[in-house]
Amino acid sequence: MPSTKNIVILISGSGSNMAAIVQAAQQQDWHQAFGASISAVISNRPGAAGLEVAQSLGVATQVLDHRVFETRVAFDAALMQGIDRYQPALVVLAGFMRILTPGFVSHYAGRLINIHPSLLPAFTGLNTHQRAIDAGCAEAGCTVHQVTAELDHGPILAQAAVPVLPDDTADTLAARVLAQEHRLYPQAVRGWLQDQP
Repeated sequence: MPSTKNIVILISGSGSNMAAIVQAAQQQDWHQAFGASISAVISNRPGAAGLEVAQSLGVATQVLDHRVFETRVAFDAALMQGIDRYQPALVVLAGFMRILTPGFVSHYAGRLINIHPSLLPAFTGLNTHQRAIDAGCAEAGCTVHQVTAELDHGPILAQAAVPVLPDDTADTLAARVLAQEHRLYPQAVRGWLQDQP
């Protein structure tokens, strides 16, 4: 493992959680505090808006279009090569909309984290906000967890809750949860770094 704790962030879209993490790393000087550096942002979508955001924040970017690979395994193998160039201490999934193969997950075991827009173990998978409303939940929220081969089931690192309001729609609830994601995810990454030797 290199002396610098390199962090690679994977995105598929706007990259708002990625931006929150990069900005926290810069403002809190994670390099000085933990020897940590956001080394790269990698997207599986060439047009992902988060790529420009990352570049504007001074972070190297890379695109690996999953559509040019014949299989999920082939894409994941190429993605691992791209990530491993940075010898990462941590790989952060920030709106990366790909289900990862068991081989990929085991390769980064213990150093692969994700944020999910529900209070796990409730509402794994998609459409979490509408499902929380439909179930009559008093609270919804988000969870940072380690990634394991079982989708949205890894050990929980941090959670934040928001109330579900009587007039909530999936969109209004999602917006309140996202604000908590932007606060929680950088905190959880910082916490992970603090726990490293």
